[in-house]
Amino acid sequence: MACAHNTRTYLGARYRRIATRRGPQKANVAVQHAMLTAIWHMATTATTYQDPGADYYTRLNPERARTRAVRQLETMGYRVTLDTAS
Repeated sequence: MACAHNTRTYLGARYRRIATRRGPQKANVAVQHAMLTAIWHMATTATTYQDPGADYYTRLNPERARTRAVRQLETMGYRVTLDTAS
């Protein structure tokens, strides 16, 4: 549970994503499964764990993250116009 509640790790981000949809118990089991998978890969390849980071899902699909953020602002009553930063 300590790994899942850390806000700066991949496992914490995975926990939060699953807990919002399926609940905390299933999210906990999913994080445990991810940890076991990582441990198995580390044991079979003799490598160390490289944490992808808390922003892994944002870097994986930035378009989805942008769309979600815009949609959240629009549901709060804001009109959103996007402009690229220079």
